[in-house]
Amino acid sequence: MSDHYRGRFAPSPTGPLHLGSMACAMASFLDARAHDGAWLIRIEDIDPPRDIPGADKDIIDTLGRFHLSSDEPILWQHDRYDHYQAAFDSLVHDGRVYGCSCTRSQIKTRSEELGLPGGIYPGTCRSGASADARSWRFRTDAEPIAFVDRACGPYTQSVEKEVGDFVLKRADGLWAYQLAVVVDDADQGMTHIVRGRDLLDNTPRQIALQRALGVPTPSYLHIDLVLNNSGQKLSKQQGAARVPTEAPLSVLEALWLHLGGEKIGADSLDAFWSIAAQLWGRRYAR
Repeated sequence: MSDHYRGRFAPSPTGPLHLGSMACAMASFLDARAHDGAWLIRIEDIDPPRDIPGADKDIIDTLGRFHLSSDEPILWQHDRYDHYQAAFDSLVHDGRVYGCSCTRSQIKTRSEELGLPGGIYPGTCRSGASADARSWRFRTDAEPIAFVDRACGPYTQSVEKEVGDFVLKRADGLWAYQLAVVVDDADQGMTHIVRGRDLLDNTPRQIALQRALGVPTPSYLHIDLVLNNSGQKLSKQQGAARVPTEAPLSVLEALWLHLGGEKIGADSLDAFWSIAAQLWGRRYAR
């Protein structure tokens, strides 16, 4: 395997693997294999209230039915809290973190008063919280973040104006996804990230954190989402059905068409993966 390519699939154990997640697993695996790279599985279980006991094992078992297994030992985020704390402490030391006492309703009210789009933090506590901190936020700056996505092309976002200072440690004491994913990708040496297009607008936040922590920025590729009959993204929260495993080749062929390929017609899983990886490599340069 190449020492220069490292990719991953990082599901949350909030329910069984559905077709949308399977598409991401498939795309990330094909990208790794197309470039003779390593493919890792990481279980993103930093939100215990939403995690379902046994879902991690179920996801891993389901992937195995499609001949997908991690090239290295699987990493669980619940084992990584000390690493997130170390990164957090470094950002505090550099003046990039501040405490925020705002509730969601206060943020909503203040944003409306300022005429800001919904969801943007208005910077209320930037100069000091008026009460005890409930959460801890990353202090963004005015410089827009720009990158070129391998599927979507150039993308630019002013995190300060379009998102605002975002949470690193939540009011319930749990670590936020943005910090955890950046720390884990850096510690695992990820060079390429392949995931769903719903996370495209998260990427500038992650790049801002990468720069603040002094870690490399991977290459990104965001794939089209699998949608339900109502045109909505498949999600575990909306009860998306488990990936059927009775005819895995049929599932892979259907997802391959979703990803823009043409019918392969392989007679085995291993043959499918081999052919699909070659075709993927011709389409997507590193």
